[in-house]
Amino acid sequence: MSAAVAAERDELLATDELSAYYGDRKAVGDVSIAFTRKAVTALIGPSGCGKTTFLRCLNRIHEVGFDARVEGRVLLDGQDIYAGAVDPMAIRRRIGMVFQRPNPFPTLSILDNTLVCAARGLNRRQRFDCAERALRAAALWDEVKDKLRSSPLRLSGGQQQRLCIARAVAAEPEVLLMDEPTASLDPIATAVIEELMARLADEFTIVAVTHNMQQAARVSDVTAFMLADEAGVGRLVEVDDTARLFTKPGDHRTEDYITGRFG
Repeated sequence: MSAAVAAERDELLATDELSAYYGDRKAVGDVSIAFTRKAVTALIGPSGCGKTTFLRCLNRIHEVGFDARVEGRVLLDGQDIYAGAVDPMAIRRRIGMVFQRPNPFPTLSILDNTLVCAARGLNRRQRFDCAERALRAAALWDEVKDKLRSSPLRLSGGQQQRLCIARAVAAEPEVLLMDEPTASLDPIATAVIEELMARLADEFTIVAVTHNMQQAARVSDVTAFMLADEAGVGRLVEVDDTARLFTKPGDHRTEDYITGRFG
């Protein structure tokens, strides 16, 4: 797909026949999907169907794993991020990631955690302004503005996860990948993150893995359903507007999953 076609369709990120491997084992097979600019796409499916592996392919983190590789293409604004001349670190600044469990750096302050991924060469004033913008974007500024030099470990789990979101936002990415960002949080902290995701979609294209059907229905504009085949290879079954997929899925396997018949 060319950059012109991607722009015409308002697609910022897309995959073309993407497959992911661990050694000789194929974990994800031939997934082609496009992600609309400034929308939330939820990836759902049973455990072991390749959702997280697929997500990690979208910003080249998958290849960091031992004997891990990718076939096919991931297109960012129509350009293949796996092309030979592309810098993986540059891609990870444009496509940020928030993991399942909060992972602040324990030896860094709240302020320094926020700025780990920020642009280099900023002066002191610029660094502070960058941190404030990111923490405000993550709905955390008012809770930490008086303790920026404190350890992030003094924060609650939900606050730590929002700090990790702020850290990703500080790099000014175009895409945010979220791998079950509320899986380890209580219902109150989960609700805060879900509200935050809705606001962040005004600025970022978001792709989020979730096992929570209700969460997918609440926060996403588009939902993609993945399922492992008989060989254990994760496949994309269908993708559609969230409301339509949950009320009138096009594949009986999707209906079986969202109604709880398996998974």
